[in-house]
Amino acid sequence: MPLPTGVHTLVRRTHEDRVLQLLRQHGGMTRGELAKHIGLSRTTLSEISGNLISRGVVSVTIDDSPRVGRGRPAEILTLDPAAGQYLGVDFSHRRVRVAVMNAAHELIASDVAPYEEPADWGTRVELALGLIERLAEAPELHYEGIQGVAIGFPGPFSPRLPRRRAEPVAEARRVGAELVRTAFERRFGVPVLVDNNTRLAALGEAAWEPSTETEHLLYVRLSAGIGGGLVIGGRLVTGAAGFAGEFGHMSVAGSSVDCRCGKRGCLETIASIDAILRRCTETGAAVTTLAELDAAAAKGDPIVIAALREAGEAVGQVLGSLAVATNPADIVIGGEVAHVSEVVVEQIAATVAYELVPVGGSTPRIRRAVLGDEGGAIGGIIALLRSSPLLAGYATLTADDASAETRLRRSNA
Repeated sequence: MPLPTGVHTLVRRTHEDRVLQLLRQHGGMTRGELAKHIGLSRTTLSEISGNLISRGVVSVTIDDSPRVGRGRPAEILTLDPAAGQYLGVDFSHRRVRVAVMNAAHELIASDVAPYEEPADWGTRVELALGLIERLAEAPELHYEGIQGVAIGFPGPFSPRLPRRRAEPVAEARRVGAELVRTAFERRFGVPVLVDNNTRLAALGEAAWEPSTETEHLLYVRLSAGIGGGLVIGGRLVTGAAGFAGEFGHMSVAGSSVDCRCGKRGCLETIASIDAILRRCTETGAAVTTLAELDAAAAKGDPIVIAALREAGEAVGQVLGSLAVATNPADIVIGGEVAHVSEVVVEQIAATVAYELVPVGGSTPRIRRAVLGDEGGAIGGIIALLRSSPLLAGYATLTADDASAETRLRRSNA
């Protein structure tokens, strides 16, 4: 299926969005009511609604309320709660997470599949698509109405990597991202947005819930790798080349461990899952997996608690310096490490407090991520919806004007 292009398609998508918005706001409506609200002719509205019905996004019921005269009973159009509209996919170093949202902007499905970190991108994509198909085996979900797919890609990664050949690591990431994009475009026939997964998670934490929405936020994900995202002045920050948020590769004073990025003393060498497990082993704790780390922390193993405090202090140093520079309202800690023990977040908070300049009223709130492991996938969906002011200016950041992201932005403008 070709990607949607052309003025007619863009106009149709705009009309579809208006129909779906009215149905979200008002519930079931007749075609006549929809045409009156939107200002379209009945012929045009019939074409638009027919398309939505054929894709399974909208369902039809008969109005059985008492009526005057002998005319045909009116048909009521309602959103189909089982129709997946937006698909968010978050590839981390060791697992893929999928989230599906319907036309009512409700999260209707989510699941995760693990893989070994050396897995190639063909294998990762195959696992992701298999997971998506398994979700659709449930009767409450189908994909005929998918409008867009957002892919969270592990960093260091920029959606604006040049198409010309680059140095080997960047080239491998570019090729991997193109393979992922192409596979999902072929499967769903819709525009596919690809961006850094932790940056998308930062967007999710800043915009998903009204109670936590903020214009000034630092986000860090402590997992197999470490990445982050910044929301400053109400904008999701990508940076000049699209690499903003690589907190895991900021240096920590006193550390000289080699990092996979080629540097030494990166935060990832101290506070990632493998780094913490290695530290526990070196200091005498028989802990080799995340589950064992959880269990030992729950028992208060002093060696494990010490390793977690060491990791928390390193994270706090990095976030504290960033907080001095950016003055966030919220600092959000995500990833599996954040949920191992209260000690981690407590130590991060204490270290950040020490690093901050003592100015009244400027202390940020430090909290765990509310979206958990789904943050990157949900943040991708938010980017597709273009419903958040945090994405103001985001559309101007892609250099390749023929890319799927550009087509997506134009169709949602």
